[in-house]
Amino acid sequence: MRTSSPPLSAVPTTRLPSGEAVPVLGLGTWGMGEGLRSPAQEVAALQLGIDLGMTLIDTAEMYADGGAEEVVARAVAGRRDAVFVVDKVLPGNASRTGTVKACEASLKRLSTDRIDLYLLHWRGGVPFEETIAAFETLQRAGKIRHWGVSNLDTDDMEALFAAPGGGAVATNQVLYNPTRRGIEFDLLPWCERHKIPVMAYSPIEQGRVLKHRALVAIAARHGATPAQVALAFALRRPGTIAIPRAGDPAHVRENRGALDLALDAQDLEALDRAFPPPVRKTALEML
Repeated sequence: MRTSSPPLSAVPTTRLPSGEAVPVLGLGTWGMGEGLRSPAQEVAALQLGIDLGMTLIDTAEMYADGGAEEVVARAVAGRRDAVFVVDKVLPGNASRTGTVKACEASLKRLSTDRIDLYLLHWRGGVPFEETIAAFETLQRAGKIRHWGVSNLDTDDMEALFAAPGGGAVATNQVLYNPTRRGIEFDLLPWCERHKIPVMAYSPIEQGRVLKHRALVAIAARHGATPAQVALAFALRRPGTIAIPRAGDPAHVRENRGALDLALDAQDLEALDRAFPPPVRKTALEML
């Protein structure tokens, strides 16, 4: 007698400041399009993630010099309306005219007519008001739907808010995982107060954290994996989105399983002992 697997629960969502709901667990593409795996395998992994409800895909013009965007284009072909695409402009391209030009090049590589969320990859020398003005131009043209930032610390966010139109920022994408907790001191609370979701990149520290005995022990107690523990840690706070990269189907399924893991007080205390939360301001870390 054949038995079927129970249906997957829906991926939880959080809301952007506009009110639009987006999945809290998405798909990262940093490292894709670089020949580490075959393009077909990377496309298949992204398509599986979409099938499993992880319909937010994060990419950037910087990743493989646009190669990752081309992988995304293949993955979302025929199902673009079901996917929330996040892309990024390099700070060197973030002038008023340069942002528009960079966005149009990304749209071409993505084979789409719009980007759902377009981010400034990190703060450079271009004044915020120039980049914001370009984002607003792109919004009026229908080429982007929302805009946000990446790798901005608290003082940067305050400067952004002070710039004309800066309060429309939809997210701040930053490095966050059990070993990189500096944002908990002030940046994460600041974003929470302003109802700006934080998007955690490298939530499993590119795999380097997975052999730590604290994560291994918690995983064993729950019948989970260390990667799932790290993802559950990042997702434990409302308004946080995690975008792990997974280039093969097994890792995609493993990441999806993190949504079934609820860390309890004992787990969180063990993680605090292993990776103490910050007690003072530290500079924002980046990879």
